[in-house]
Amino acid sequence: MTNSPDLRFQALSDWLRHDLRLGVENIVPASSDASFRRYFRAAMGEETYIVMDAPPPHEDVRPFIKISGLLREAGVQAPQIHAQNIDQGFLLLCDFGNRPYLDSLEEETADSLYGDAMENLIRIKQGVRGGDLPVYDARLLHTEMDLFRDWFLVRLLEQEIGGAAKSVLEKTWASLAESALEQPRVCVHRDYHSRNLMVTEQDNPGVLDFQDAVEGPISYDLVSLLRDCYIAWPQERVEAWVCAYYRRLQDAGLLDSGEEQFMRWFDLMGLQRHLKAIGIFSRLKLRDGKGAYLGDIPRTLNYVVGVCERYPELADFLAFLRDGGIDRFEAALGQST
Repeated sequence: MTNSPDLRFQALSDWLRHDLRLGVENIVPASSDASFRRYFRAAMGEETYIVMDAPPPHEDVRPFIKISGLLREAGVQAPQIHAQNIDQGFLLLCDFGNRPYLDSLEEETADSLYGDAMENLIRIKQGVRGGDLPVYDARLLHTEMDLFRDWFLVRLLEQEIGGAAKSVLEKTWASLAESALEQPRVCVHRDYHSRNLMVTEQDNPGVLDFQDAVEGPISYDLVSLLRDCYIAWPQERVEAWVCAYYRRLQDAGLLDSGEEQFMRWFDLMGLQRHLKAIGIFSRLKLRDGKGAYLGDIPRTLNYVVGVCERYPELADFLAFLRDGGIDRFEAALGQST
């Protein structure tokens, strides 16, 4: 039995070699992500480039093109776009190399790497007008949290949600959305974490995967960075980084709220984001057959429990999680891998 030809790859190769008339020596996979997008590394002499394959109608490269321009104008190192084919969903990009933050973060490097990343966030918040982007509104916040209910609780763990449980979830969702919506609104990358930041020798970091940027809560990207679903740090160290970033926001004139208020926003924003992430990881397994993401759920669920333990108003939601049995959640996850 022969494998079916990769028609998208053939079309991408033809675009580079025949339409753009580039002297491509070889094209190899660079990475893929949780969407339909794929990335290839194309060698041309001593230079390499990244080629994005974003197949229509599943993906649209136009938001990537727009936001890349906005970020670069703000002094952020987003990929330079050398060529584009919007109809076919192909982009030829500069190559930031193969050192994602996730592979480089260690005890000795974390302060420096996170310091660069947080300074970069300040540039984004100062330099990109949120009004140029879609708004992170109540509807979107609730839709994201519903992923936790629909894909993690109901479909992955096969739990019935009704009566008191439904009321607890609705109350929790409303509280988290209220906290998010009361924050100052800025440009939000939405996936500013260790897999989307590349270590570069100049203007570190290189920033990727920003096509879903919105105008939204000022704490959101910091949560993505410091309470990363793919790497965890001690609470005391995270709080020190949060406080340092808070002072930078104040110095930049982007925030006039108190430190305690900002920490609360950070915690509750993290809870909203991690509920969404757990739902997405579950959907990737059940709908898309990408089971590896289930391994990131225990770390992410630990963030959820940690925040609930610190805020009395989340006691009912914490009780709901514990009544279901955190250990049984993890047992069910083990059976689903």
